[in-house]
Amino acid sequence: MSQLDMSTGQIVANAAESERANFIKRTYVHLAGAIAAFAVIETLLIKSGVALSFMGMLSGSKWSWLIVLGAFMLVSTVANNWAHSGISREKQYMGLGLFVIAEAIIFMPLIYMALVRAPDGHLLQNAAIVTAALVAGLTFTAFSTKINFSFMGRFLMIGGFVAMGLILASIMFGFSLGLWFSGGMILFAAASVLYSTSNIIHEYHTEQHVAASLSLFSSVGLLFWYILQFFMSMGDD
Repeated sequence: MSQLDMSTGQIVANAAESERANFIKRTYVHLAGAIAAFAVIETLLIKSGVALSFMGMLSGSKWSWLIVLGAFMLVSTVANNWAHSGISREKQYMGLGLFVIAEAIIFMPLIYMALVRAPDGHLLQNAAIVTAALVAGLTFTAFSTKINFSFMGRFLMIGGFVAMGLILASIMFGFSLGLWFSGGMILFAAASVLYSTSNIIHEYHTEQHVAASLSLFSSVGLLFWYILQFFMSMGDD
C-alpha cells in the first residue's frame, strides 16, 4: 500500500507550470478512464438482463426508487471520502471505482428507457455529443478566464437541495417534473461542471488528481443525465 502525505502537495494554481500541467493531464486521463469504465459496466448491465430486472423491481413500488436514491447518496458519500483520502492511493482508487459502479447502477433505468424508445441508440448518441460539446466549452471557459468559480458552491448547494426536494416530491406524489425541470437542471449541471473544473485548479492539491477526476465525473454525469432526459421529454411532448 502506497502511503500518502497530502500536506506535501500544494494548490494547483500555485504549482510550477510543469507540475500543474501534469496534474491536469492525470486528472483528465482518470476522467476518461472513469467514463470508459462506466460505459463498459452499463453495457454489461443492459445486455445481461440486470437492467430489465432492475426496472421490474422499481415498478413494484414508488418507494423502491427512493430506497435506490438513498443508497446511491450513501455510497457516493463513502466513495467521495475514500477518493479524498490522504492515507493511501489504493483507497483513492477504490473510491473512484465505487462511484463509477454506483453511477452505472443509478443510470440503468434511464439508459434502458432511452434504448427502448430508440433501439438504434440515437438518443444516447445525441445526448453524449451535446454533453461533450458543453463540457468542452465550459472547460475552455474555466481555463481561459482563470476565474475562481468557488463562490458558486453555496448557490449550487441550495439549488441541489431544492432540486432534490422536487424529485422526492415527484416520486412520492406521482407527478412528472417535465421538460422545464430538465432544462433548468441542465443549467444547474452546467454550472456544476464549471464549478468542478475551476476547483481542480484553485482548490485541489497536486496529489489529488483521483478526487478531482471523481468530482468532474460526477458533474459530467449529472449533465448527461438531464440532457438525455430533456431529449426524451421532447419526444413525449
